[in-house]
Amino acid sequence: MPTFYDPGADAGEASEALRGLAHASRNFENPQDLYGVLGDLLSGVRSLRQVLDQLATAHISNRARAFDDHGDHAVGSTDALAAADQLHQAATFIDQAEERLNAATSAASRVSWHNAPATDITPAARWINVVFIQGEEADEVLDMIDADGPAAGLDHLKNWDYGDETTNAAMENGYVYDVPPSGPLDHERRDGDYHLTYSHSFDHVALYRRHTIDAEDGLPNESRGLDAHPVAPRQQRASWFEPANITALKQQRGLGL
Repeated sequence: MPTFYDPGADAGEASEALRGLAHASRNFENPQDLYGVLGDLLSGVRSLRQVLDQLATAHISNRARAFDDHGDHAVGSTDALAAADQLHQAATFIDQAEERLNAATSAASRVSWHNAPATDITPAARWINVVFIQGEEADEVLDMIDADGPAAGLDHLKNWDYGDETTNAAMENGYVYDVPPSGPLDHERRDGDYHLTYSHSFDHVALYRRHTIDAEDGLPNESRGLDAHPVAPRQQRASWFEPANITALKQQRGLGL
């Protein structure tokens, strides 16, 4: 049980509780429980954000008592400040996790779980990579986004979508995803079947398009849902993904970065 006054004991209690949840959540016999678990996790993440800020403050306020193993106060004080800075950075990432978890909880609240599964097979949807640019080649698009907004950048990158050619190239190279890949510092914009991700911190932009596979054309495991499809790791992509036939078409149409 939490003490509400002993940080060390309560931290141990929280750690054990999370270990227990990690074990228990490997299987949900009753999907109706999912929403409640998400709500409790959202509350926990918000508390974690507060804890990280308070830990950072404690490192700063107790700097006068900070020494290293050799009794050097200057070094100990510097390390205390470094710990506080990293804790504040961690709290910033927790803010992003809270935003995503809040969105997931909101979506989960709209799900009505039935005891019997659906008998119809719906088409499987995947996201294919249209184009991924990083480094100096991405600067023009990032400048466009800064000047005219994400919609302008998304519309510009649509010029790299050549329909079936782009889809086939993505399939052949494994650039197919259950959800559009994004990192903690990425910004995102969706417009219909297109999804834009971009990051000023890592200097890259990417465009993805939703691709629907008809039920009669899908593989048997497609009907089990999105998790049945392997996800190609983002780090395996080259810094510039563009098949040769698309490069030729781009040159013919006068497109370039």
